[in-house]
Amino acid sequence: MPYKNRNELPESVQHVLPAHAQDIYKEAFNSAWEQYRHKEDRRDDATREETAHRVAWAAVKNDYQKGEDDKWHRKK
Repeated sequence: MPYKNRNELPESVQHVLPAHAQDIYKEAFNSAWEQYRHKEDRRDDATREETAHRVAWAAVKNDYQKGEDDKWHRKK
């Protein structure tokens, strides 16, 4: 289901991503939730939620990368 704010994001997202990356995740998830509401719009047998999470992570990875310190940092 769509997220209204960062506090509603899964703990696995909240604990690893910086605030700005969490905002990107939330917005991408919410957009994908709407875009892929019909099963025929999704690949594989992925659920609507699985698809939205995949899209959200892909959006984060456009601007952030995981560093050698295992923390996510904005790409330069």
